[in-house]
Amino acid sequence: MPASVKKNAEDRMEKAMAALKREMASLRAGRASASLLDRVQVEYYGSMTPLNQMAGVTTPDSRTLLIQPWDKSVIGAIEKAILKSELGLNPSNDGTVIRIVIPALTEERRAELAKMTRKYGEDAKVAVRNIRRDANDEVKKLEKTDGISEDETRRHQDDIQKLTDRYIVEVDKILAAKEKEIMEV
Repeated sequence: MPASVKKNAEDRMEKAMAALKREMASLRAGRASASLLDRVQVEYYGSMTPLNQMAGVTTPDSRTLLIQPWDKSVIGAIEKAILKSELGLNPSNDGTVIRIVIPALTEERRAELAKMTRKYGEDAKVAVRNIRRDANDEVKKLEKTDGISEDETRRHQDDIQKLTDRYIVEVDKILAAKEKEIMEV
């Protein structure tokens, strides 16, 4: 039974890493990427809809994003959603498509993005530690209900701690790589 607890904890930690990677991809580092707009939600007929479900997003060159809505009537709503998102992007609308030119990052904006990167990293570490806590609680509960020994409980908790340490190191590596990318001029 404790093996399933460890497997469940590892699966959840893997999902936390995937979420961190998605969040890091949405931070711009001076280059245009369609993933920059992944978190943009557009109000469409009264409900919030992800931008990538209502328009094609392409990168014609390294500094430009091109958004081609499938329904031309929502261009204004898409433009408002991009402006409201905290991405610091200024869309230009030509009636059929929206172009976003990604400006070069200023030192101030780089520092702000690095700060956001560290926040996302810290959130991921907190998520991993919460998963560790939940797994340790399950192992303790198994000790009381299924009668596993204290030594086994301690060994399983040590295994869970090693797993946690491995994922915390992975978060640090992802964080360092993204900060290096952002600070690159």
